[in-house]
Order: sequence, then structure tokens, then C-alpha cells
Amino acid sequence: MNPFVTIVVALRAVLRNKMRSFLTTLGIIIGVAAVIAMMAIGAGAKAQVEQAFAAMGTNLLIVMPGSTTAGGSFGGFGSMPTLTWDDLAAIRTEVPSVKAAAPQLRSNQSIVSDELNWTTSVTGTSPEYFEIRNWPVATGSIFTQADVDAGSKVVLLGQTVVERLFGSSANPVGQTVRIGKSPFAVVGVLDRKGQSPNGHDYDDAAFIPMTTFAQRIQGGLGKFLVGSIHVQATGSDTTQRALEEVKALLRDRHHIAPGGEDDFSIRNLSEVASAQQQGTETMTTLLASVAAVSLLVGGIGIMNIMLVSVTERTREIGLRMAIGAKPRSILLQFLVEALVLSLAGGLLGVAIGVGTASWLADKFRWPMQIQVDVIGISVVFSALVGVVFGLYPARKASQLDPIDALRYE
Repeated sequence: MNPFVTIVVALRAVLRNKMRSFLTTLGIIIGVAAVIAMMAIGAGAKAQVEQAFAAMGTNLLIVMPGSTTAGGSFGGFGSMPTLTWDDLAAIRTEVPSVKAAAPQLRSNQSIVSDELNWTTSVTGTSPEYFEIRNWPVATGSIFTQADVDAGSKVVLLGQTVVERLFGSSANPVGQTVRIGKSPFAVVGVLDRKGQSPNGHDYDDAAFIPMTTFAQRIQGGLGKFLVGSIHVQATGSDTTQRALEEVKALLRDRHHIAPGGEDDFSIRNLSEVASAQQQGTETMTTLLASVAAVSLLVGGIGIMNIMLVSVTERTREIGLRMAIGAKPRSILLQFLVEALVLSLAGGLLGVAIGVGTASWLADKFRWPMQIQVDVIGISVVFSALVGVVFGLYPARKASQLDPIDALRYE
């Protein structure tokens, strides 16, 4: 019997009992659909985490000042100014693994246009900040170091602020807004950044030169930098080294004795992102593993129904052997039947899995990322399950004695 005829005979046998064949493949369908849906949702969540942390900046460290202590109560990092402008200059020039560093001085202020006003976060910084945060302008330009040196009254606006003050389609570059009591010229509008992992709107912000911020908004404290310092390492592989070098530099500059407690804090956002991704990957793997159990259950179902099929068709097998069919042809026929059942279940599972992932993503606003390699692996694995669990019934059929099979009632 040639392979083509064997496949045709196997297909006829499967289609002869359509409902039984469908119920047999149900375990495979559920398993493949669950694996694909879980992996698609998991991959989408991982991509969302990566995107969110990429929006914060690349290879980013945040250096924060120390904390106040009163009556045994700690105010938390940032509550007492311990970082200085000289610290910032030293980080920029004396740490070889640092590519750029910029201050972040922040205050909530009301910004007033000709007709509207909006309260938002106003940040004093330097031009390097936008390189560190990977934040280009949509229109206009970023203020320059000359603006910082001169204390120019210029401002960069986020997209949300522009929409609130001028409308969604407006171009405010060249117009004047008032921050506090001072007029500022709008020199640029930043590209849309989106939201942070905790839902904070990055685009609801305005940025001015750090010297202007100190003169017009903050005032006082002289040498102290009342805010944080954003530090960009030279590469993702040097972020940890940059953290250690910055820490050693600041401890030396602040005259902290060995074993003494730091009067500053350094956050490595790469570690936070890695922890988030690992948590997502672990949950995805767990869910996919649970779903994969359905494939094994489906394989057992295929083996069970194939054993029933061998018993039902004992006389048919004996007749085929009596007219010349070889044991390997009988073995191949039943293996093909098991393979057809498992592959059909796998393909149906793929369609249902993709549909389920899309429905869940739309209904709950979850991210989704279909992975072609996962689909391919699922289909191949379902076929492998059919072959493995169909081998025993097929071998049993091929080893039947023709005479006994013909006499079987």
C-alpha cells in the first residue's frame, strides 16, 4: 500500500465518526489554545514593561539626596538636600562609565496662556536630560547650554500641556506663557512619551533651564541641588559599574567614613525593569505549563480512542492482512490516523488560541503579542503527542494474527 492510499484510508476512518473524532481532539484543542493565548498575553505584557522602562530612559540611574531625621522619624530620601552642584559636575567629569548627567528640579506650577491655565509639573534641567530620557522634540527645539548659562526664560512643553492650553492641533512654538509671575517663550514641544508603569502621564510636564528654575521658582540653598540627578551609563553592560563608581565618588566627596551610612540613594532602573520582566516571564511560563498538561491529557484521549478503534476494526485489520497488507502498512495507517487527529486538534487550537488572546486583549485592554515560533512549536508538539500516544495502538494493530482477527466477533 503506497503512502497516499494509506493517508486516504486514515482520513476516511477519522471522518467516519466525526463527533467521536472531535471529542478525541478536544484535549489537544484546549491545550494548544491555552498555550498560545497565555504566551501571547505574556509576551505582550513583557513588551509593555520594556516599552515603559525604555520611556524612562536608557541605562538610567537616579541619584537622590538624603533624608531628614526628627525625633527618630525619618523623612525619606529627598527630604534633606545633600547633593550639590559640584557633585553633579564631578559625576559628569570624573566617572568614566557615565555618558551624561542632568539635574531634575521639580515643582508644581500653574502655566497660563492667553486664555487658559493648567497646573502641571515644571522641571528645571539641562539639555542632557532629554538625551538621557531618549525624549526628542516634535516641533521646535530643545533649549541649549547657552540658555542655561544665561538663565533664559524659555520653556519646553509636553503634549498634554499643549492640548490643555492651546488645543490638540495647535503649534505653540514662539508663543508666550506665564509660569508664576514670569513670562516664558515656548521654544519646543516634546514628542509624545506616554505613561509610566504606575500610570503617571509623562506628557503632563514642562521643562525650563535649571538656572532659570533656581532663580524664578525655587530660590535659596545656594550650592545645594534640591532635586535628583539623572545619570546615563555608557552602555547597558556598564550600568552597574557606573552605579558603584558614582557611589564611591559621592561617599568620598561627602567624607563618609568606611562603614558609614550613605546620605544619598541611587536607584538602578535597569534592575527594576529586569525584576518586572522576570516576574512576567515566570507567570507566563507557569500558565503555559499548566496549559501544556491539557496536551498530555489530549494525547491520552487519542491513545484511548485508537485502542477502541483497533478493537472495533479487528476483522478489518485481519482482512487487510489476509489479502497482502504488511504489518508496517497497518502500523502506518493507525499512526496516520492518530497524527490526523492531533494535527487537526492543533490547528483548531491555534485558531481558537489566537481568537481568545485577541478577545481578552480587547475586553480587558491587555497587551498581546502573537509569536509565530510558539504557534509552530505548539503544532509540532501536538503532532508529536499524536505519534507518541498513537504508537502503542498502531503497534498492537500491526501485531494481530490475521486468522485470529478474521475469527474475532
